[in-house]
Amino acid sequence: MARNVVVTGGGTGIGLEVARRFADAGERVVIVGRRRAVLEKAAAELGANVTPLVCDLADPDAVEAALAELPATVDVLVNNAGSRETVIGAGPHAVLARWRGDFERNVLTVVLLTESIRDRLTPGSGRVVTISSIAALRGAGSYGAAKASLHAWNHFLAAQLGPSGITANIVAPGTVAGTEFFGPRLDEAEVSRRASRTLVGRIGLPGEVAATVYFLASPDAGFITGEIVHLNGGELLGR
Repeated sequence: MARNVVVTGGGTGIGLEVARRFADAGERVVIVGRRRAVLEKAAAELGANVTPLVCDLADPDAVEAALAELPATVDVLVNNAGSRETVIGAGPHAVLARWRGDFERNVLTVVLLTESIRDRLTPGSGRVVTISSIAALRGAGSYGAAKASLHAWNHFLAAQLGPSGITANIVAPGTVAGTEFFGPRLDEAEVSRRASRTLVGRIGLPGEVAATVYFLASPDAGFITGEIVHLNGGELLGR
């Protein structure tokens, strides 16, 4: 039987490949994001099983309004939406903008939606998978701190959902090609530099992250919860 899957940030990059993996398996997928044109283009590419839903997930009013358009029962929630705050500069105002922006875009986008649809997760088989980053382990200032906070929250969530047979896990990728995250910074020289830090001599692919998410959402992963799955080619050992 087809499952109801919600993928945030599902219009591009990792989220697009996650949505594709579920859609190709015959699941019903809702992709959520802020950019209507991007979502509609992705949905048209992925097929009739995919529905776009425009929502600013950092805005509680927008999340509340979107609830009516989300499935009444959610089998899989993939929290992928997030970005890096681009505010630069010195002084307390710039620091506040950078840290607040990273928290809103990477933590509130996850927590507001997850808490809002917790009661819709399927008892006994529901899955929550949240995309973090190697930055949560390495540091990386406000962005790394925001992603690291998801690790603590996920363990708390897993403990709350566990008695209902619902799992909650983190996937923490290293450098992944084909995303908007790095922009023009990820040129050939930077790819080579980052690849040299891994044990396999290359950076990751969105499809590899999608495959990991798909496994964690499968029945075979029912005894895995509260975990952080590191997907970085051995660049940094998990802890």
